[in-house]
Amino acid sequence: MPIILFLLLLAGCGASPAPQFRDAVRHDVTLDGYRFVVFHKEDQAEVIRFGYLTPSQRDPVPALMIRAAEQVTGCKVTGPSAGPWKSPSLPGDSGEARFQLKCSPA
Repeated sequence: MPIILFLLLLAGCGASPAPQFRDAVRHDVTLDGYRFVVFHKEDQAEVIRFGYLTPSQRDPVPALMIRAAEQVTGCKVTGPSAGPWKSPSLPGDSGEARFQLKCSPA
């Protein structure tokens, strides 16, 4: 029984993409000491922040999420995702965000 509990706790440590981002490319990035995972699929990105932050530590996170998405995808964030890609999170959530991207043709 203890091994099952350990495996369940271990499984909760990783970031998983939303169903819309199934088969997305995963990128791990650290910016200014904040850890993020970015899932990139088509012209969309989902950014998930790792770790606990106090309210005062959350202020720079939205801008860092945009920077993380742009850095790892090579695309420009044009705004929040819409339609079926839209995030269920509240606007300004410092834990998860989804973005519409504009990627230049190669």
